[in-house]
Amino acid sequence: MLSIIQAAGWPIWPLIICSVLGLALVIERFISLKTSKIAPPKLLDEAIMVSRNGIPGPDVVAQLEQNSLLGAVLATGFRTFNANPRATAEDLKANLEGAGRHAAARMQKYLGALATIASAAPLLGLLGTVIGMIEIFGSQAGDGMGVVAGGGNPAQLAHGISIALYNTAFGLMVAIPALIFWRYFRARVDEYLLTMEVAAERFARHLMTVRKP
Repeated sequence: MLSIIQAAGWPIWPLIICSVLGLALVIERFISLKTSKIAPPKLLDEAIMVSRNGIPGPDVVAQLEQNSLLGAVLATGFRTFNANPRATAEDLKANLEGAGRHAAARMQKYLGALATIASAAPLLGLLGTVIGMIEIFGSQAGDGMGVVAGGGNPAQLAHGISIALYNTAFGLMVAIPALIFWRYFRARVDEYLLTMEVAAERFARHLMTVRKP
């Protein structure tokens, strides 16, 4: 690997930084977007069960909020009626939508950076290719007689070719996985958002039936 880096020259270093950063973002998103941290399957039923006889107190609401992102959205519904027992359905909907937007922003965190890496890596590889081509033409030019006389520096020529090829390949090696994981996480976030939207609508209907008069 070290020999490849040496052969590719300095243009490969920005790509290495992108690859390390991209790997860190992928690992972080895998950890943060676990189902248990976003929308546990039984959480909605548990929240409905605990509030069958009325809106629970602050301790239960705080515990629900710390459970997951969906828990934070559901806790917002409880807080709406704890703060104002006469809150209307429109008030509840507005508060739940605000909490949903906050949850969506947290789920989409760093996805923009991952998309930037997927877009920038091929361009950085292209930059390395261009620099390698410059090395090639520079070696052929020599002292101004190389192209005509068929001279030039073979070592510099080989170095230019290696810079061009290695950087192109490494740029694609960084960009393709980054693009795949970005699309995967986007699809996962969209699925979570749909789940949370359906849960919030069901929870809102439930709260309107159990709120204090």
